[in-house]
Amino acid sequence: MAAPTGNSLRCLGYARQWFCFRRNCFIIVPNRRHSVSESGVLSLLNKRGILKDAFPDTAGQLQLPMLLESGSQTVYCGFDPTAESLHVGNLLAIIGLLHFRSAGHNAIALIGGATAQIGDPSGKATERETLSEKSIEKNTRGIRDCLERIFTNHELYSPRNSKKPLGTVNILNNASWYRGRDVVEFLSTVGRHFRMGTLLSRHSVQSRLKSSEGMSLTEFSYQIFQAYDFYHLNQHHDCRIQLGGTDQLGNMMSGYEFIHKVTEQQVFGLTIPLVTTSTGDKLGKTAGNAVWLNRDKTSPFELYQYFVRQLDSNAQRYLKLFTFLPLPEIEHIMDQHGREPEKRGAQKRLAAEVTKLVHGKEGLESAKRCTNALFQGSLDALEKMTDEELQELFREAPFYELLLEPGTSVLDMCRKASAIPDGARGYQMIADGGVWLNHARVTSPEQVLIPGQHILNNGLTLIRIGKKNFYIVKWLRL
Repeated sequence: MAAPTGNSLRCLGYARQWFCFRRNCFIIVPNRRHSVSESGVLSLLNKRGILKDAFPDTAGQLQLPMLLESGSQTVYCGFDPTAESLHVGNLLAIIGLLHFRSAGHNAIALIGGATAQIGDPSGKATERETLSEKSIEKNTRGIRDCLERIFTNHELYSPRNSKKPLGTVNILNNASWYRGRDVVEFLSTVGRHFRMGTLLSRHSVQSRLKSSEGMSLTEFSYQIFQAYDFYHLNQHHDCRIQLGGTDQLGNMMSGYEFIHKVTEQQVFGLTIPLVTTSTGDKLGKTAGNAVWLNRDKTSPFELYQYFVRQLDSNAQRYLKLFTFLPLPEIEHIMDQHGREPEKRGAQKRLAAEVTKLVHGKEGLESAKRCTNALFQGSLDALEKMTDEELQELFREAPFYELLLEPGTSVLDMCRKASAIPDGARGYQMIADGGVWLNHARVTSPEQVLIPGQHILNNGLTLIRIGKKNFYIVKWLRL
């Protein structure tokens, strides 16, 4: 059904506010005669820069805002398990779902256990590597754990800007509705609703068809499966809104067209901007620069430092995108940052909020301990660190478990940890001051190790040789 015109809206008394969608922008056009509440989720997402595109254009002018105001709706976003963890490039999509949940709507995070076997060609110059069923199962567990953790942390720690109760959250796997499905039946009942000309016109398809490698039939079919996912969720979960990155626009449009053709129901698509590096590269595992959301791949400290190191020019935008802080509070943070930019207050608040969302309060405390231990040389922070934190902080550092014997010297320890060469050269390195134990320089190779000084209360010793070479020793039988 086509959206009523602006004049007919005013005659009906509905035109409190309407949304205008262009090809590459999302703007709000207020109607001065009728003011609508600016606390709506679409208005909020727009102010925070989280919305990029929306479709269909005509329905979006009125029907989507009215639908969201009429009661709880269901919004979904998909994540293919092509790795054991999601990454920062996926985080904005999760945050988009959480904003809808905060506004009282229901969120579905869909894990593509089936579509991961096909491989999404969007934004890819070559075909994805085929994953085994065992790998997909392992990746699915990792992504499910990641999503559950973030949803829980959001409920526990994020500020609420709405008085509405939180909506529900569902984590589903599309393998559950494709498993055992007959391919001939699927093509005869689903495939007949797709037109080849439309599928071929998609940007993701066109760019691959023009490449030297071309495009396989498997990849070409991906948009059909994503379209059917939307249809399935629409039929079984009353889902009418799909959220995804801008590179998913073609796939999302296929879902809209399929549902509209089969059911004549109006559904909607919203895209979010892709997060890129300062050089414009997409953040993701394919680009080789992924910052992961699971601790065993990127520690809380590394995630924290990633956001602390952001440029001043990114600080305000990232606070709006990646945190749930109220916009007036973000303005206040930026005012303070402008007066003392050298303190990096905006980046530190950004890093704290994101780390707490992804890893919880314990993860944030761990990140701060690691930061103090590494950059401030804090012996107290070093003593409070666990084995796991120390290994995360010095991820490339060799880790040794040694028996503490009476009379063990600095030289003995360094040799057992293979931190220095054997013979006179290693002895001289210590004597010349090239060795640090727990951030303190040592110059006596024969010095017997002293608990509380060379051995921390947590039973650990951090050895540094030169500026960058670290070794970790855990003492047994203290």
